[in-house]
Amino acid sequence: MPILRSLVAVGAERLVKGPHPDRARQDAETLLLHVLGKFRVWFLAHSEEELPDAEVGRYKDLINRRYRGEPIQYIIGETEFYGLPFLVTPDVLIPRPETELLVEKIIHLGFQFRRPRLVEVGTGSGAIAIAFAHDWSHAAVTAIDISASALALARRNAELIGFADCIRFLQGDLLAPVAGEQFDIVVSNPPYVPLPTAIR
Repeated sequence: MPILRSLVAVGAERLVKGPHPDRARQDAETLLLHVLGKFRVWFLAHSEEELPDAEVGRYKDLINRRYRGEPIQYIIGETEFYGLPFLVTPDVLIPRPETELLVEKIIHLGFQFRRPRLVEVGTGSGAIAIAFAHDWSHAAVTAIDISASALALARRNAELIGFADCIRFLQGDLLAPVAGEQFDIVVSNPPYVPLPTAIR
């Protein structure tokens, strides 16, 4: 059975030839820790231990997925946003670190209202709505998405983080599910779509 340290080295050697060579070592280690269900501090103390052959095959499969360019967040099924853990699948976009600036802005805006009413359009994983509810637990938060699978994941994230009772999840297009309602803050962070050449 190969030792853990050697597995990471072999994984990194393969990933350095892939689309993200600058992250090869980090990604190889992250994927091994995912297979092990351990944290990095454990790995540092146990890097000479062996990995059972059954798990070696699983690790190699994950390395190959990353080598082909699949986002590591989709491979391990989770990411961190605003200091909170979020499940992610290909049904949603991966929350981007710069989106935390948007969260900070709307949290600051919330101070203008006694009990802010916020609606997020296109909630995806629920990252923005949940992060806002995390800092404004008494706010009235609504999260909308047209995708049933995305909405189910957002609801699951709210449950795991402990804010399922603080957020109303509605399926529909744009603001249609809340037609006639009033909100203090309307927020949306749609995908980055390049402009057609003709109107650039």
